[in-house]
This record gives sequence, structure tokens and C-alpha cells, in this order.
Amino acid sequence: MNELLQSLVRGLGTGSVYALLALGFVIIYKSTRVISFAQPALMLTGAVLVSYLVLEMNFYLAVVVAAMLVALLGLVIERTALRPMVGKPVFVVAIITLGVDIVIRVVINGFIGREVRQIGDPWRLDTFSIGGVPVQERYVAMVVTTAVIVTALFLFFNYTRIGLAMRATAFDQEVALAQGISVGTVFALSWAIAGALAAVAGTFVGTGAGVDQQTWIIALVALPAIILGGLDSIPGAVIGGLVIGVAQSLVGTYQDTYVPWLGQNFAVVAPYVVMLIVLLVRPYGLFGTPEVERL
Repeated sequence: MNELLQSLVRGLGTGSVYALLALGFVIIYKSTRVISFAQPALMLTGAVLVSYLVLEMNFYLAVVVAAMLVALLGLVIERTALRPMVGKPVFVVAIITLGVDIVIRVVINGFIGREVRQIGDPWRLDTFSIGGVPVQERYVAMVVTTAVIVTALFLFFNYTRIGLAMRATAFDQEVALAQGISVGTVFALSWAIAGALAAVAGTFVGTGAGVDQQTWIIALVALPAIILGGLDSIPGAVIGGLVIGVAQSLVGTYQDTYVPWLGQNFAVVAPYVVMLIVLLVRPYGLFGTPEVERL
């Protein structure tokens, strides 16, 4: 039982990171109808910034400053690389985000070097006991932080003017323009929010093990999360991230005991298996909006 509870807590912690990344994907997609493949680079940038800033300031302040800087980077990307592409085919814009991702990662890798950079988080690998079950503090911090961020986003989207404008733009860009909403501002803000979320996620990814040039690969697991929850569903992104995290953790814990014939490290591909199973049943994800075409 202790092993199961530890696996669930670990899965929820890791799933919280996937949820933050998935939220960034979904927020950009809802606003622009483009899947941003630049999220891995933004996540890596945030983690590396924290690893440098923590040398000069408090860890929590370093995370806030890094999130703000990556949000600013998101604004710059939207303004310089994507704004001129408004009206172009979605596929072309998505490829541009992939190019942006590669360029940023090449630059950031120069700051990482060949050594693993430590985040300097206050939790390290410390543990405490819940009902006799040892739990790493960083997983609890991941879950709590994600819960706070999701709550803040809910309040923002439902009770602020700009949040309502973003929801209107996500629903119908032409109607939003007719109502006087600055769609360009919404696009820019969506990239800024996604950048800040990626920075926080990158910080949590770097806790314990640190950050190296391959850390960005973790962000790709957020793709099954958004497909699972639905590309246009913010609640779906959160639930999808948590489900993928728990599934991956449980497979990693019990695979060798119950299904050793699956081979080594099957937990790596478990998120994609879960995604495929869900797509066979619900092609638009658990909470996605089906597209209805009438002739």
C-alpha cells in the first residue's frame, strides 16, 4: 500500500508539471488556433534562468523573475515571428514555432554547457511522512503550486475584462473584433501566459536532478496530456496532465512486477499509449469540443 501511495503522489507531482505545460499549449491554441511547438524551449529557458538567478537572489524571487522574463520572451516571439504570419495557413505558423523552438534551445544550450545545472530549490530530495508514507517535498510543492496557478487562471478568465476578452477571442475571433476587442493583444497575452507557465514547469522539472541539454524532451509528454484532455479545454489540460503523470508513475512502479514482457522503460511510452486508447474512443479528447460540419 505504501508503494502505491508513493507512486500516486509522485504521479500527481509529475502530472502537475505536465498540466502547467499543457495549459500553455491550450491557451495559445484557443486564442490563435495554432499548436505552439516552442513550449519546450520556453520551459528550458525558464529553468536555466532560475539556475543563474538563484545565485544572486532568493529561490522564490528567482522563479518569479524568471517567469516574468520568459513571459517577455513569449511576447517578443509573438510580435516578431508570428504576428506577421496572421492569415497564413495554420500549418505554416506551427512550423515557424518549431523553428523558434530550435533556435532558442541552441542558444540556451550554450548557457547550460556540458554540466548539469542545479536549480537551487529549497526542497532538494527531502521527504516527510504522511500517514507513515514517505513523500518528497518537491512533489507536494508541485501539486500545491499548480492548484494555486489553476485557481488564479480561473479567476482571471472569468472575472477580469482582459480574461473575458480572451475567452471571447477563443470562441470567435471575428465576433471579438466586431465587439472592439484587440485580438492582437489577446494573442500576445496568451504567449506571455504560456511562457510564464512553461518557466514554472521548467523549474519543477529541474528540482532534484537539475537541468541539462536534454531536459526539454520532458515537455513533449505534455502533448499526450492536451490530446487526452482536448486541445481547446483548459480543465482538460489539467486533468489530462494529472492522468498522464499518474499513469506514467504507476507503469514505472509495477511494470517489472506484473508485465515484465513489455520491456525496459515502458513508462516512457505509456503516456502515448494512454493517448491512443482515448483517441480511439473520443477523437476530440475527454473534454474537447467536437467539430460539427453541416452540408
